[in-house]
Amino acid sequence: MRGRAGRPVTDSPPAPVDPVTDAHVTAAQAGEEDAFVVLFRHVHPGLVRYLAVLCGDDAEDVAAETWTLVCRDLHQFSGGLDNFRGWVMTIGRHRGIDHRRRQRRRPVGLVPPEDLPVLADDRDPASIAEEGMSTAAAVRLIAELPRHQAEAVMLRAVLGLDVASAAAVLGKRPGAVRTATHRGLRELARRLEAAGDGPERHRSARRGRAMGSAPPESPVVSEAT
Repeated sequence: MRGRAGRPVTDSPPAPVDPVTDAHVTAAQAGEEDAFVVLFRHVHPGLVRYLAVLCGDDAEDVAAETWTLVCRDLHQFSGGLDNFRGWVMTIGRHRGIDHRRRQRRRPVGLVPPEDLPVLADDRDPASIAEEGMSTAAAVRLIAELPRHQAEAVMLRAVLGLDVASAAAVLGKRPGAVRTATHRGLRELARRLEAAGDGPERHRSARRGRAMGSAPPESPVVSEAT
C-alpha cells in the first residue's frame, strides 16, 4: 500500500521506549551521565508527587535537594532499580520532614494539580476503584488524606513500590503500610462516591449508554465499613 507521492504506508506501531533496568543503575554508579539522566527522568516525576504530600508547593525545591544528596551518595548505594527508587524516596522523605520542621510556622499550600509532572508510568489512582478520575484530581484527594495514609497510597498506588520497599521508606512494618494503604484507598473511594465521581456512577453511565438512556442524576453512595 502506498500513500502520497508513492511513499509506502505501513501500519507498524512506533518503536517502544527502551525500559529502565538495573543496568542503568550500575552504569550511573560507574559515572555514565546518560544513564543517570534516564534514572532521573524515570524517578523524578513520582518523587515530586510524593513530596507534594509532604511539602506542598515547595516539593520541587525539596526534590532538588534530594537529588543533590543522591548524586553525593550514589557510590555508596547498593541494589537494583527498585531499590534505587526506594532509596531516593527515603532521602526525599527525610528532606521533606526536615523542610516541614523548618516551615512549621508558615502555612504550606498544596501544589496546584495542573503544575504537577506526569507520572513516570501508567499507574493512576483512578484504577484502584475503577473510576475515571483524573491523575490531578487523584493527587489532590490523596493530599487531603491523613499524612500516614497519603504517604502509603502515594508510594504503593502511584509510584508502584512493593510493600517491603514502601515500609522501608516510611520506617514502618509492612502490615502497617498495607493497613494505611487499604484505609486510604477506601477513603478515596468514599469521597469519590460522595462527590458523584465514584465507580457506581461510571458503571451506571456505561449501563445507560448501553441502553440508550442517561445515567441517574444522583450517584449511589456506599458507606465504608
